[in-house]
Amino acid sequence: MSYTGKSTYTAGSTLPEIAEDVADLVSIVTPVETPLLDALGDPLYAATSTRHEWLEDALLPNSDTINQPSISDGGANTTLISVTHSDRFRIGDLIQGAGSTEVCLVTNVSGSNVTITRGYGGTTATELVNGETLTIIGNAALEGAEAGGARFTSRVRKSNYTQIFSAPVQVSGTEAAVRQLRVDDEMDYQTTNRLRELLRDLENTVINGVAPAANPEGSSTVRRTMRGIIASLSTNQFIPGSGVMPGDGDLAESQVNAALRAIWEGSGSKPDLILVGGAQKRRINGFISTSTRNAPADERFKNLVSVYESDYGVCRVILSRYVPANSVVFLDSSKISVVPLTGRSFHFKPLAVTGDYSSGEVIGEYTLELRNEKSHGILRGLNS
Repeated sequence: MSYTGKSTYTAGSTLPEIAEDVADLVSIVTPVETPLLDALGDPLYAATSTRHEWLEDALLPNSDTINQPSISDGGANTTLISVTHSDRFRIGDLIQGAGSTEVCLVTNVSGSNVTITRGYGGTTATELVNGETLTIIGNAALEGAEAGGARFTSRVRKSNYTQIFSAPVQVSGTEAAVRQLRVDDEMDYQTTNRLRELLRDLENTVINGVAPAANPEGSSTVRRTMRGIIASLSTNQFIPGSGVMPGDGDLAESQVNAALRAIWEGSGSKPDLILVGGAQKRRINGFISTSTRNAPADERFKNLVSVYESDYGVCRVILSRYVPANSVVFLDSSKISVVPLTGRSFHFKPLAVTGDYSSGEVIGEYTLELRNEKSHGILRGLNS
């Protein structure tokens, strides 16, 4: 029996009698996540000037290198060696060469030369070579002796400049008055989206930002920009196959471990964040591929490394789309802050109206405080 009641297809091609069926949701299809900012959290304080400064200090070095090309001959017998920084040594220091069991006693320091007693404490003298690292085990003072000259380090002032992030918002009077699909307040909706965009840009700038080559304080023609993490790293830059870094361009677990070890040896810090893009995150996930076991009844396959734990630090692996595809960044989050200028965290600022519209801007001013640059590092030149 055919249907005799009124049906939708009798309402005409445009269905003028039927209400629109629009989902109660506005989807944002552009990435808006900020995983690094989320991992770092809010700073403990705000900046009070466009040039944000902090102080850094270091302990007196306890190692140096031999700087004597001719020492390769007769190095097992010599008692006078030339070093790169003789001011690091004192009479009474016990020193030891890298990889050697011999301990030597420093008996005199003059100019760039250090006089030593070989085979101290019955240890066996071994050959000393140019460029070898000498570690100062400790100093043995004489009982009742006068105090030697005081030694100290000088605090160093570091700085970075704030960068202004802004996005205008403008909605016409008509647009604000009409009934919108799923949007109760168009101005509020547009403000929220601009804020999301600026947070995204802040994360990207914290990672990849650079300061102007001249006039970093800015001017009427020079924009003031902050120096990001990658641009701030100079000491621990690792390249596969060179220096302490083994392997080739394919990221391997041995390379991650070698980088963490080098940072620990050079600074004493243990990074707790490994920041990567998508390509290198997949490589890190592959570290466990050979040890993963799946039973026949398993209905879920898991290939994910969220934490990398080694002798030199327990690191969360953070995936950020703004990290260069050929790089892995190692960070000590306790020494990084993303700092707003006082009263200049992201906020909406209404602007003067000269027509039939509402106007304003979302604005904020931030800088990066990256303390003890030696506590962080970057592995570059990887296959992506």
